[in-house]
Amino acid sequence: MKPLTFTRVISICAALLAVLFVVVVAALKVGAVPISISDLALNLARTIFGRRIEMPSEYRMIVFDIRFPRIVLGMLVGGALSVAGTSFQALLRNPLADPYVLGVSSGGAVGAILSLIFLPRIPLVTPLGAFLGAIATISAVYFLGRRHGQLDSTTLLLAGIISASFLSALISFLVTTLATRDLRGIVFWLMGDLSTPVPDSLHWALLAALLLGIGSIYTTAADLNVITAGEREATHLGVDVTRVKLVVYVSASLLTGIAVSVSGAIGYVGLLVPHAMRMLFGSDYRILIPASAIGGAIAVVAADTLARTVMAPTELPVGAVTAMLGAPFFIYLLRRRLS
Repeated sequence: MKPLTFTRVISICAALLAVLFVVVVAALKVGAVPISISDLALNLARTIFGRRIEMPSEYRMIVFDIRFPRIVLGMLVGGALSVAGTSFQALLRNPLADPYVLGVSSGGAVGAILSLIFLPRIPLVTPLGAFLGAIATISAVYFLGRRHGQLDSTTLLLAGIISASFLSALISFLVTTLATRDLRGIVFWLMGDLSTPVPDSLHWALLAALLLGIGSIYTTAADLNVITAGEREATHLGVDVTRVKLVVYVSASLLTGIAVSVSGAIGYVGLLVPHAMRMLFGSDYRILIPASAIGGAIAVVAADTLARTVMAPTELPVGAVTAMLGAPFFIYLLRRRLS
């Protein structure tokens, strides 16, 4: 294993940011109305130098009012879900842990729907409801996954799957109480959707919550490296396991809640991306957490671009694309773990 240095962390993040930039440019370029690279570069320069008024109105609407906000939302959601999955896998010591598989995304969706039903006009109540639903679900799964005072990975996985099934049934019941005009939109949202516009003020709130959640988890990165060997061993080595659990569970639930509140349940991002980053850069969580944040942004933006172009002008839910890629990988990991 290569020794960890600040230069190595910066170089890895810079390389991933370069890939993200390429993916963002491609996402801005392709769509029902294709845009040339030269036009895109010219109008981006106009924007940087404060000359947006010179842009054609149709171009400004397509690129800056529709595509770019959607890309920003995809980056926020992807980073949140990936870091949440990374931290769950470390703390629960289970490579199959993921907000979607453990039912945390479904818990967040239940909280978001309940807030929409009972408190529809209160600002930011949907992210709060999703956060409460997510943290309640991961708490329940954690306690159900313990046997004889120890965390059992197989029991934990089964508890997550059962919780997700129960919450999915609860979601189906809640959806039937909605007005018919809202039914199609909420069903599409539950499959994972980035097409619903989000106010600029909420974008800033999501960014602040994302930085807070990832920053809080990153403060525990060195401790997570030790906890992967076991809670008892970590305690003997001086790690405050209770504090780490509290920080990670609250922060990962916050990340999952805010992601679900604006995009629905996008599955398997928190499973695929951390494993891809481990294969590329190793298992040190001081590198893995920032790499997963950027990698998740790349994955969701790429998946959303594919979802809106592969059957254009019809759009697929981005959650359907991530599930088609993530489900076979989940089966592969499961078979390798049980073999």
